[in-house]
Amino acid sequence: MRYLFENFVLDTDRRELRRGLDLVPTAPQVFDLLDHLIRHREHVVTKDDLISAVWNGRIVSDAALTTRVNAARAAIGDNGDKQRLVKTLPRKGFRFVGTVHEGQSADTGSSNSALNEDTAQRPFSPAHLSIVVLPFTNLSGDAEQEYFADGVTESLTTDLSRISGSFVIGRHTAFTYKGKSIDLQQIGRELNIRYVLKGSVQRGGARLRVNVQLMDVDSSCYLWADRFDKPVADLLEMQDEL
Repeated sequence: MRYLFENFVLDTDRRELRRGLDLVPTAPQVFDLLDHLIRHREHVVTKDDLISAVWNGRIVSDAALTTRVNAARAAIGDNGDKQRLVKTLPRKGFRFVGTVHEGQSADTGSSNSALNEDTAQRPFSPAHLSIVVLPFTNLSGDAEQEYFADGVTESLTTDLSRISGSFVIGRHTAFTYKGKSIDLQQIGRELNIRYVLKGSVQRGGARLRVNVQLMDVDSSCYLWADRFDKPVADLLEMQDEL
């Protein structure tokens, strides 16, 4: 079974965790912990549940359990402060709160050949609302405004991820495409998504101009495009409009 969340794939048959096309090194107990949390994501998993599933009921200290939970969070780009994916409920246990899509593992030979076949043929269909926000281009000609364009990209990624049932690629993977020539169909295969949101940001004084395009990765066609001109002070309002 494959569990897809953000830009990660947890393959329980191959016992692999991947971020995009990259294999994420994962200790066996950390993998088992993630597997158990994701499989039982509909309810809170107690410490005793984890100890029984991961350590087969052996006596385990709270420190050892905490270490494994922190390692699991680190493997999927989460941490104890944000708890974006693995949430701790004091005196209750833990719960995986990310949006998960399930797919069957491909029945292929070696790991490398399987990965190539996955990329080329898409053994599972992307979620209906699956999207990546590519880094917006800074058109201001001012290197100091680069952080501003990146901030717009990150904010839109966060806003889209709040939509119920959405599958949104995380910012860390999205930014690996920054400054690169874009092949939409390749991005669609690599990230298993249907849509790409891209655009540009231009700031002049107290005014902000944002050009945005929503594209279908299979046809490379524009589904929607628009331009927004507003005072910089109205950035949050602009994001809501987008």
